[in-house]
Amino acid sequence: MRKLWIRLTGVMAMALMVIPDVVLAAGPKAALLVIVADTRKLSGWEAWFANLYNESHLYFTIVTVVAIPIIGVTLGFLADLVMSRLGIDLKSRELSEH
Repeated sequence: MRKLWIRLTGVMAMALMVIPDVVLAAGPKAALLVIVADTRKLSGWEAWFANLYNESHLYFTIVTVVAIPIIGVTLGFLADLVMSRLGIDLKSRELSEH
């Protein structure tokens, strides 16, 4: 167990020595990386969502976290409706093993 901790400590120390070199590889005058969504060919709700991402990552996160469960519940109800129309009964369950 001691050898494992020594190896892990050595790997962490080497990583800490290499990370500054990787970060500064572009030189001292390198600008910070900016990630934006390309909205030139988007319209409607796609453009709104991409612009929301470009303007505020916090609002984008909040909208995404709220929208995903709503979409999931809606799709679940639609799937349940389609399966009930097809005759698949998901309301009651009968086990074949006794």
